[in-house]
Amino acid sequence: MQVGKQAASTGRSGKGSMGEQERPLTNQKTIPVVLIANDVIGTIAGIAATEVDGVAGMSGGLVEGISEKLGKRTSGKGVRVDVTDQMVTLDLFLVVQFGAKIPEVAVRVQDVVKRQVESMTGLGVSSVNIHVQGVAISPGGPEDPESAE
Repeated sequence: MQVGKQAASTGRSGKGSMGEQERPLTNQKTIPVVLIANDVIGTIAGIAATEVDGVAGMSGGLVEGISEKLGKRTSGKGVRVDVTDQMVTLDLFLVVQFGAKIPEVAVRVQDVVKRQVESMTGLGVSSVNIHVQGVAISPGGPEDPESAE
């Protein structure tokens, strides 16, 4: 029986030469494991957030700003991801458009991000925390102080 255990772990039948092709045993069931990087989850959340009306962009903060200047692109800019026990907690750092109702934009972002992350990854989202870091004024728009002159 010792040979059978060894054969199951290596995928070989225990007989034959080294030139034989390895193949999995047919009586073993394997469950594939899919690992999703936090950066991927952050990218999904960031793209979903920026598609919501009223969001001008994401704010990466000081560390991500320095990284970008050094040529290191951060795909999940403005998103902090924490995964524990198949549950995701997200912190999104947003810049909203001038004139947007911030509470309404925040609720829409939370809904859209939660739905996208859950549907694309299969992970549950326990919370989506919104941190408004700034307000963007669109150039040439009616609220732009330079266009009023």
